[in-house]
Amino acid sequence: MSKNGQNKLLIIPLGGMGEIGKNMTVIQYGKEILLIDSGLMFPEEDMLGIDVVIPDITYLIENKENIKGILLTHGHEDHIGALPYVLQQINAPLYGTKLTLGLVEVKLREAKLKKNIPMNVIKPPATVNIGSFTVDFIRVNHSIPDSVGFAIHTPVGIVCHTGDFKLDQTPVNGEKADLHKFAELGSKGVLVLLSDSTNAEREGYTMSEKVVGKTIEDIFKSITGRIIVATFASNIHRIQQIFDAANRNGRKVTVIGRSMVNVVNIALELGYLTIPKSLLVDPDEINRLPKEKVVIITTGSQGEPMSALTRMAMSEHKKVEIMPGDTVLISASPIPGNEKFVARTIDHLFKRGANVIYEAISGVHVSGHASQEELKLMLNLVRPKFFIPVHGEYRHLIHHSQLAMEVGIPEENIFIAENGRILEFTKNSGRMTGKVTAGKVLVDGLGVGDVGNIVLRDRKQLSQDGILIVVVTIDKETTEVVAGPDIISRGFVYVRESEELMERAREKVKQALSKCQQEDIREWSAIKSQVREHLGKYLFELTHRRPMILPIIMEV
Repeated sequence: MSKNGQNKLLIIPLGGMGEIGKNMTVIQYGKEILLIDSGLMFPEEDMLGIDVVIPDITYLIENKENIKGILLTHGHEDHIGALPYVLQQINAPLYGTKLTLGLVEVKLREAKLKKNIPMNVIKPPATVNIGSFTVDFIRVNHSIPDSVGFAIHTPVGIVCHTGDFKLDQTPVNGEKADLHKFAELGSKGVLVLLSDSTNAEREGYTMSEKVVGKTIEDIFKSITGRIIVATFASNIHRIQQIFDAANRNGRKVTVIGRSMVNVVNIALELGYLTIPKSLLVDPDEINRLPKEKVVIITTGSQGEPMSALTRMAMSEHKKVEIMPGDTVLISASPIPGNEKFVARTIDHLFKRGANVIYEAISGVHVSGHASQEELKLMLNLVRPKFFIPVHGEYRHLIHHSQLAMEVGIPEENIFIAENGRILEFTKNSGRMTGKVTAGKVLVDGLGVGDVGNIVLRDRKQLSQDGILIVVVTIDKETTEVVAGPDIISRGFVYVRESEELMERAREKVKQALSKCQQEDIREWSAIKSQVREHLGKYLFELTHRRPMILPIIMEV
């Protein structure tokens, strides 16, 4: 950090750069820090057994006395999901809209966080003073209500952050994005713009959410059997449109899936869903109703193994069984990496006799993110001096930077950063300087950060080639073998069908132990190493597999 850091503005992304998820950005002037979002990411395929991934917050812990507040753009997991973990380590007041903080409260309650975290509910358009910063909350459209962007007024200049957004001219709730405010900021002069890059590869405009409402209405009119709709629990506008279509077509609705039930309850409580009382029924009642009078809203649009829709598809759900004549609408597009899970669920639904309508062949989903023309419009409205594309994989950031150049932002004023990179700004200059600690922290059960690359490597080896446990008892004085060696195989070969192989393996272990005795090797670690080396080499020659070999030596 610069020695003159007192009069420079620092922007440090700790997550969300070169990846979809775990969005987190530090805005720092002098020692004072504002944090934008605190999101998680779902594990990649090679992260075996990992539940979620959160940002490395070493920098925040080192500077926790200086954090003045956490600004939340909206209530999606990739923006608020890490809060239960982050707030264990730091204390900072939260600033967000009513729905966002309502969802955060549920998360903190589920995590049994005992701290009393100050929550400041902001209704945009609104302005809040936090330390040296003045923050404007600006309404934007997204796939969850109450989404906002920020204009952060600092002594160096204005930093504008769009949050996740699209420009929906006909939003379901009638609350349009505050384009006037973005244009006003552009007239004043914006130092830095950070803008959502998720759909930077998509040409044109993103369709309005109302388009999906019309498609759902048409489907409901044309179907006579039971309808099951899977969508994101947080897509409250979509859920409202499903309830509306059901009501107009004389159907009752039940909600299934823990996260879906939680979000619907919160949205009803806070007034973000409007549903006639008689429309919503208990899951136990649906089997007593005629099939043509039933709609089920459920989780599982991403094919998650434990989700309600997947359990229905596998005939493992306690209350709902898929039957011939059912119509399943998957009203979401697969998150990158989930395509196989979704395809598998669709296959199983078809096998059960259901008719499945999904995004690839219908209009039952639209994105919540801006496409290229909307991104260019945002750039033209805000007219920033410097531009940082955020929230996207590396190719998305590159595409967004090219759009910025097209609308006239000089290439040298565009920064494609990586997590941990310090971006330093004065009123007239911007540059990338040093780095802070950043990366992935893996959460497995109750363990946070206790699973690293070595554990993941071991899990991968176990999943690919299995394990052999070699048990041998040695006389402490003479180093002679008293019992064994016995070999236990798990995930390598089935012992009964490979008796000859296991017998030869035992011989190799005996040879290794004999060699140790001859060379008077008494160190346990050295003996184990010899056993691993001899047995591993032999098994690879024979099978071209490298199981994990775990020698257990007991002394008597």
